[in-house]
Amino acid sequence: MQKISVLGSTGFIGSNTLDIITQFADRFKVVGLAAGENVDLLLKQIQVFNPDLVSVDNRALAEKLESFLPSSQSTKILFGQEGMERVATHPEADVVVSSIVGSIGLRPTMAAIQSGKRVALANKETLVVAGRLIMETARSNGVDIMPIDSEHSAIFQAMQGHRREDIRRIILTASGGPFLNLDSKNLLKVTPEEALKHPTWEMGRKITIDSATMMNKGLEIIEARWLFDIPPERIDVVIHPQSIIHSMVEYCDGSAIAQMSIPEMKIPIAYALFYPERCKNNPSSLNLDEVGKLSFLKPDEERFPALRLAYQALQEEESMATVLNGANEAAVEAFLQNRLSFSNIPLVVSRTMECHKPRRLNDVLESLEINGWAIRKASEIIDNMN
Repeated sequence: MQKISVLGSTGFIGSNTLDIITQFADRFKVVGLAAGENVDLLLKQIQVFNPDLVSVDNRALAEKLESFLPSSQSTKILFGQEGMERVATHPEADVVVSSIVGSIGLRPTMAAIQSGKRVALANKETLVVAGRLIMETARSNGVDIMPIDSEHSAIFQAMQGHRREDIRRIILTASGGPFLNLDSKNLLKVTPEEALKHPTWEMGRKITIDSATMMNKGLEIIEARWLFDIPPERIDVVIHPQSIIHSMVEYCDGSAIAQMSIPEMKIPIAYALFYPERCKNNPSSLNLDEVGKLSFLKPDEERFPALRLAYQALQEEESMATVLNGANEAAVEAFLQNRLSFSNIPLVVSRTMECHKPRRLNDVLESLEINGWAIRKASEIIDNMN
């Protein structure tokens, strides 16, 4: 039986992970949960899984959660960054599912790797902010990182049984988001409510906005560069509105291996949990006759400049990708709060990048300091724009 800690247990990926674990109680046991502020859902999860350790955002929430638990409950309640790291390094955990959104997931993910845990990674910001540092630490500790993102899971699957040196390029697919066919003038008027209506995927708020700007794909380019040790010039993006092909790997003989499924996040989550097996009880099935057709388009980088910014960041020293991530976090939050227009999200990222002198990262603390600087600088730029 595999013992699992879930970081971000009340979010979209975390909740789906726990749904799978519930179906396979004979295969998995939850020993740790870390969440933010959703105490009500976390309380239900504690009642179902009875984990040893649980962490929430702050002391007040921890005290609130403790007040709801019966005196017979043995779960230890923690909080803050230290709490997340203790959940990530639970001595009995075999696997840590890292699904906290944003750069806040970096330190607990690194802690899990340093303690020798296998990591199922959905937090793409971890590799964007400190990709080289994370992968070097994983290699030195003999830790496997299993991607949960549907695109990176697809690439991982398409690489199985093939020689890495035979790879010509990676092709990431993108849905194009809800505004694929919207003209540039109307992009200025997009509201958060409209941007949160993704045409094919059900996801969390930030990743849905990132998908709408195509910054999500930019972050995935950076993630793929580090996760698979592929130079950025061999990573391409194609828009595929049906979201059936989740990504492809092209080999030197011209063959392209694609992974296909319905757009359902439980499939890559289950693959990461069961690997090298496959989940035998997933009812999801792909009926191509119902899909009808699969179409592909070249991304318009003028309308969606996030891809260009991601490639630009990879051409610089590695701290530039960290700045891109922090600036985007600040810009997306401002958009969701109606303090920034949709079209200005990539503009804020670009202006923040212009203010940074890139350098090689020495450690995780430095990467987080730079990410924090980028959030503050982007916030300053947003305030000046307003």
